[in-house]
Amino acid sequence: MNPQSKPQVKKVVLAYSGGLDTSVIVPWLKENYGCEVVCFCADVGQGDEDMRGLEQKAINSGASQCIIHDMKEEFAAEYLFPMLKAGAVYEHKYLLGTSVARPLIAKHLVDVAHEVGADAIAHGATGKGNDQVRFELTVMALDPRLKIIAPWREWNIRSREDAIAMAAKYNIPVTATIKSIYSRDSNLWHLSHEGGLLEDPWNEPEESMFQMSTSPENAPEEGAYVEIEFESGNPIAVNGEKLSAAKIVETLNVIGGAHGIGRVDLVENRLVGMKSHGVYETPGGTILLYAHRELESLVLDRETMHFKEMVAVKYAEVTYNGLWFTPLREAIDAFVNSTQGPVTGVVRLKLYKGNIITAGKKSPFSLYREDFATFGEEDVYDQSHAEGFIRLYGLSMKVRAMNGLPVSGLDMPKPDYSKFKRD
Repeated sequence: MNPQSKPQVKKVVLAYSGGLDTSVIVPWLKENYGCEVVCFCADVGQGDEDMRGLEQKAINSGASQCIIHDMKEEFAAEYLFPMLKAGAVYEHKYLLGTSVARPLIAKHLVDVAHEVGADAIAHGATGKGNDQVRFELTVMALDPRLKIIAPWREWNIRSREDAIAMAAKYNIPVTATIKSIYSRDSNLWHLSHEGGLLEDPWNEPEESMFQMSTSPENAPEEGAYVEIEFESGNPIAVNGEKLSAAKIVETLNVIGGAHGIGRVDLVENRLVGMKSHGVYETPGGTILLYAHRELESLVLDRETMHFKEMVAVKYAEVTYNGLWFTPLREAIDAFVNSTQGPVTGVVRLKLYKGNIITAGKKSPFSLYREDFATFGEEDVYDQSHAEGFIRLYGLSMKVRAMNGLPVSGLDMPKPDYSKFKRD
């Protein structure tokens, strides 16, 4: 950035994790902008180890204060569960753990800026990734007056090795090393891994990299059963015990992780245009998504269910692309919520060496009736009526065949133009 184009900033709130990137950003902001730095840390379930000592570390790095918000319940109830009800999965695999956390963190970032009277916010997202978009679109949606500083788009750091060197310059201890240099994002929903060995998608992820889940090979020889109860699409209990939204996810993370559930290896299409390779661990989320789909199959009619599957793809794109605080996402939520009333009941699953197996499902609103489905029942479904239905349903195919036309339009014969009258 041209020094003359730098915004004048008095106080900035930095989205702070205490990791490599944000640790060096604190002194960098003070040195390059001459501003007061307030660190904000969002507790979205990344674990006590990641949170320990953050406040003192931020102060030692040069921040005037460090504000921490416990957002686990808000994250689960207002972000994860709406996404779960929508059935959103990006590119068939990614359960959007990082994507869905960013708008929540950015929302609180704006709130803290208002609270401390800051005129800018800063984040540690790189100029190559998706998170810069998610953070900044949220800030634009909630308070466009706030200036935004993205150090990765300004400074001369171009690798994690450079960042480690800068940390050494500022005497900031970091846990990342050049030898083992995975970039991770952890929260209540998942743990992501990028970089290092994963830069080459031909490499098999090393087992020591995984932290939330055991390998299927090392999982127990005996499977475990788990029952999940839903009410209007929201999970409310695990194995008969009513739990808060965050506790449900935490509980299923432990159960699922022990049985090797929820590992995903994905080369995905980033919003900015390039592909990236990541490995994700989402044990609890994988179980919840599977259970929710099983219950929906029991209670939703065909047309609603099939249309909702299309909507799920769009919901995933909206979330991935940082468009959480938009009329479109709210409109999709309105549709999804209108479908979830009957999604009430219990799903029983068997977890075995990385697999989820349906072991039973029930709902007071089930559309499945054994007496309707049997061949002997004629009161609801008269089999003789199928003949007329099939004739009408296949009429266009019959007409095409009667006209001697091929099934594929690509194989159409060339017309004999001599038989056509000309005007």
